[in-house]
Amino acid sequence: MTSTHEVEVITPDALAREFSLQTAVTRLDFLSRRDNLAAELTFDTVDDADDDWKTLSSLDTSLDTEEALELLALGEVVARKAHDNRQLGIRAALRGGAGWDRIGAALGTSPRAAWERHVAWLDQQTAARRTGDLSALDAEAVVRARQLAGRRPS
Repeated sequence: MTSTHEVEVITPDALAREFSLQTAVTRLDFLSRRDNLAAELTFDTVDDADDDWKTLSSLDTSLDTEEALELLALGEVVARKAHDNRQLGIRAALRGGAGWDRIGAALGTSPRAAWERHVAWLDQQTAARRTGDLSALDAEAVVRARQLAGRRPS
């Protein structure tokens, strides 16, 4: 008789439901530091008797496969959540009276590129809503956001 061993698949979608942006960043930082520490200790060839960090080399500080996959998926979660927060920030800046010149500068891009990315995101929201994604902006919110965005800067 064969037994099936189910391994839980770590995905960005699953972690995004579990972690807020702040929690995901904290966990990502923790795993990154642990992984970096393990890599640094591997290359540390100096034998210092009074080196307190050297004692960590005897500990299992490297990430196991599941933690490495979690690190990878968390990077994606943080990128996605940061992207969503960028759109919230753009709408807040527009509501506060900022123009696309200042928004573009805050994003490190041109006003036109910032506007185009924002409008493309609004298009994605419309498409996502059509496929049943209830977390996407509804049609009314997209119309309001387009009005707030105004015309494309030249």
